[in-house]
Amino acid sequence: MKKTFKLSLIATLCSTLWLTGCGDAKTTINEKESEQPATDHDHDHGSGGDITIDSLGRLAISAPDSDQISVFDLDDSELVGQFSTTYAGSRITASAGYRYLVITNRENGHTGFIDGGLWREDHVAHLHDYEQAPATIDFHIDSSQPTHVVKHEGLMAIFNDGNADTSTNASVNLLTDENITAAKTDSEVITFDMNMHGVAEPRGDFILTTVRRDDATSTSSAKILPDQVAVYHKHGDEYEQDVIFDTTCPNLHGAAQSENFVAFGCGDGVFLAKDDGHDFDVSKIANLDNFDTRRVGSLYGHHSHNALIGVASARGTTPLLVTVDATKGAMSAIDWQPQTDAAPVSYGFSVDGDVFVILDNQGYLTLLKSHLHNGETEWEFASRVDFTQQDVSTMPDGQSFSLVMSQHADTAYISDPIANTIVAVDLADGDVTTALSLDFTPANISWLGIKNEEEHAH
Repeated sequence: MKKTFKLSLIATLCSTLWLTGCGDAKTTINEKESEQPATDHDHDHGSGGDITIDSLGRLAISAPDSDQISVFDLDDSELVGQFSTTYAGSRITASAGYRYLVITNRENGHTGFIDGGLWREDHVAHLHDYEQAPATIDFHIDSSQPTHVVKHEGLMAIFNDGNADTSTNASVNLLTDENITAAKTDSEVITFDMNMHGVAEPRGDFILTTVRRDDATSTSSAKILPDQVAVYHKHGDEYEQDVIFDTTCPNLHGAAQSENFVAFGCGDGVFLAKDDGHDFDVSKIANLDNFDTRRVGSLYGHHSHNALIGVASARGTTPLLVTVDATKGAMSAIDWQPQTDAAPVSYGFSVDGDVFVILDNQGYLTLLKSHLHNGETEWEFASRVDFTQQDVSTMPDGQSFSLVMSQHADTAYISDPIANTIVAVDLADGDVTTALSLDFTPANISWLGIKNEEEHAH
């Protein structure tokens, strides 16, 4: 029977003020010989001459305090590539098109890439899927403290915080998977006049990004955090600033996009910018009365609807989840019905956006679904999955469960550092299966592969 235990919130949760995406990664990547060859999958010649591959995709898995990154094929549960990175303790994520593994190192100002080996090309007349063994590429980016990596509709923005000690200003790199393939060296599209812990949200020909003002003018109590939002518009090959909104967002941290909105977390609420196709109309939703010292520091959105999910927290408090109904301009609390001593570890949307999941430190995955209540969209508890039978009190020091959402199917993959396994949770029926058994302790995981466009269009 699974035992429960109480973890310090400071140990299990990154305070949302300084939080998610604030991590490290690597420089040069030296490939080791793959232990297993890449597996060929059947190619389907669909309508219109499309050449497609039906694959569950691949998982890239890092090991704690190690330079090892292993890539596994999910169709055969086999290791297809193993790589070493220059710096241990990598932070990994997928590129905007899910072909590449993006490895960022904040401390050393470096971003590297691994080709996951599965991708799709649009040849106009037809779609063509490709498969090869994972491989390192020479392309990398040198910057100053790359931190938040945001992906939206095929675009990836890397926000480089800069460094006051070296008088290095903040900047933004913008990349597509095609840019990575072509080793695009001029991907820095925005530079600022000071350093800041910021974020950039790419949206078509626009980038909405944070703005830090002079300390004497800023409304942020933590001056490294910005308090305004600006819109940059693409003109030719360059991005030019269109506007800095007057509406302030003190202690800005956290951002996400929905169908028609870009949202930013503020100390006093949530800042919303509505996209009307040419301009953005801004508004603000105030914090709920029961927040106390909490603030929304993490936001999650999906392109299929306008109801975002926010996580309100502060050091030493239990996080609160809220629905942010951007269309109605309303915020409401979510009762996710946590088990005793459960603290959230990670969150994510299913590929179609119908389900939002909460991974907690007690070994449960909670599923939320949306519904209309008095004309407002709310997210509510739907079910809970017990995905491990391990004694969670034996979690290795400094480790936790890790979550990534498949972009091929309604599946959540969870790393279990106690059992050294990766489990797959079917979000439709709650079935739990062991996807991978490992001979090392897993840290972070990222899904790579060909996105299910039918789910994407849902």
